[in-house]
Amino acid sequence: MTHTAGTAHLSPRTATPLLQIQDLDVTFTTSAGDVPAVRGANLAVYPGQTVAIVGESGSGKSTTAMAISQLLPRNGAITGGRIDFQGRDISRATGKEILALRGSEIGLVPQDPMSNLNPLWRVGFQIKETLVANGVATGKEADTRVVELLAEAGLPDPERRAGQYPHEFSGGMRQRALIAMGLAARPSLLIADEPTSALDVTVQRQILDHLDHLTDSLGAAVLLITHDLGLAAERAQHLVVMYRGHVVESGPALELLQHPQHPYTRRLIAAAPSLASRRLVSAVERAEIREEAEETAYRHYEEDTPTLSTGDDATARNTDVATADDGDAIIAVDNLTKVFTIRGSAPWVPSTPFTAVDDVSFRLCRGTTTAIVGESGSGKSTVAQMVLKLLTPTSGQVRFEGRDVMSMSRQELFSLRRRVQPIFQNPYGTIDPTYSIYRTIEEPLRLHRIGNRKQRIARVRDLLEKVALPTGVMDRYPNELSGGQRQRVAIARALALEPEVVICDEAVSALDVLVQAQVLELLNDLQGELGLSYLFITHDLAVVRQIADEVLVMEHGRVIEQAATESVFTDPQQEYTRRLLDAIPGRSIELAGSDALGDFEEAHSPTTEALSDVDEVPRDEKPSGETDQTYTTGGIV
Repeated sequence: MTHTAGTAHLSPRTATPLLQIQDLDVTFTTSAGDVPAVRGANLAVYPGQTVAIVGESGSGKSTTAMAISQLLPRNGAITGGRIDFQGRDISRATGKEILALRGSEIGLVPQDPMSNLNPLWRVGFQIKETLVANGVATGKEADTRVVELLAEAGLPDPERRAGQYPHEFSGGMRQRALIAMGLAARPSLLIADEPTSALDVTVQRQILDHLDHLTDSLGAAVLLITHDLGLAAERAQHLVVMYRGHVVESGPALELLQHPQHPYTRRLIAAAPSLASRRLVSAVERAEIREEAEETAYRHYEEDTPTLSTGDDATARNTDVATADDGDAIIAVDNLTKVFTIRGSAPWVPSTPFTAVDDVSFRLCRGTTTAIVGESGSGKSTVAQMVLKLLTPTSGQVRFEGRDVMSMSRQELFSLRRRVQPIFQNPYGTIDPTYSIYRTIEEPLRLHRIGNRKQRIARVRDLLEKVALPTGVMDRYPNELSGGQRQRVAIARALALEPEVVICDEAVSALDVLVQAQVLELLNDLQGELGLSYLFITHDLAVVRQIADEVLVMEHGRVIEQAATESVFTDPQQEYTRRLLDAIPGRSIELAGSDALGDFEEAHSPTTEALSDVDEVPRDEKPSGETDQTYTTGGIV
């Protein structure tokens, strides 16, 4: 069941709104003074309706949602307006009154599962705690309900999963556990803050189908916070677009997409890969990139050769594999297999083997991008970790320029790290929060003893310029940057050692569409400039179409389809691949007058400068008393 905006049931406007926000102001107190995060926001959610708030990072969409259930940070406060829920203003409600509403009447599905699941408690116990706290069930009845909720959220073998800890779940599985908790008490309003940003498209579809079912069967409403405009268009009946704390445009989903009035809305639509997937560069340009990569591929060879072959043993060890015919592949993977041992749910239950990766083979050619896609748990990230030798394969081989990575000595691996670098999904989790941005980027240069201090400072400045960050951020810390800026820092650090291969593991999945578009454009430009080869791990097929030359589709640890990108999209051979493509949000939605939806280059330009007009553009007429003005501050800092 897929609900498309415009066809799903919409509660009549004559009905009383379940939630109505009027002229909401939210302000954060910082050392630099008060910062308005939400200014004069208005929206209404009716029973049984799904309303989506879309906008880039810092637009105020999550702050608006958190203000409803008074979950703002300590330095945040509602400073104006009102929030009516079931006909009563709850913006000034007491703590006891809000606690009575949370869970039972207002459910929440937060975005980051690692910050919202206790790592010391079993997942089933945490969901059971929610059921008991809201008086839904106790004892064995609660245990049974936990298993049902995990099954509804799309987790296989829910009974066994209930007995596991968060660290034993993949990122997508943890997010599904949070969804199960949010739905546990069957609330009247479910606030879903990026509920599926970490999920693959098929599981995303299953989860959102379940939310649709909840809306239809229980008369509940969903307030969906998302940066995925395709998802919002497909699932919501009403869209609210926010920019710098203001609601700049709102209206019926399809009408807003087909006839956007505000320039910011047009930019969002132009940047959304799920609505308008198109390649960032042509095939000819990619061929030029590849030729350039061939010419520069061995720029480190002479300086690295002495360290990569130290001693007779190392030479003998690599002689045979170095002669393997890998063609122009810089990385060759053959028959890669990884088997994990899964402990039983109780001490007396025997452990069982689990094959995460099963006989995977592929080639990554110089100057090209190979994407590995698949559902959560398909084994794609495990493959990336074995290529990086963060995991040791059970069997099979990974070769870098003909050398077996698994048989390399410690010194050889140290040299390899300089030539193969990763970019992970969560930059905040992979960047030391106690390190300044300068120290973060400079650290690999220092560890590899490259240059003196003056040269390293110059190199860091150059890297920041490459990723379009001002040099002024050198003295700042990760918590002072936005998600997109932190990911740019992660890219700069990965490029510090001038690698030949960059492995991007969900590198853009957590970013809003505008920042995502900018990062993809950046990665593409750097590939052309530096001749990089990318191994791109993602669950987002729309992103794959923009950046990849070749695609591997994985299911249950095996590669089931492997072909050129356009071939996979236009003529998929496997039913599983067709299901993945059909599940892309917004794929079936046609945008009227798409040529007028904004220039693609504009969509990839930075949005740090204020747009000329951020007042709301209504679908009918502009409210009296409002004037056009430019806002230069806002968002969360």
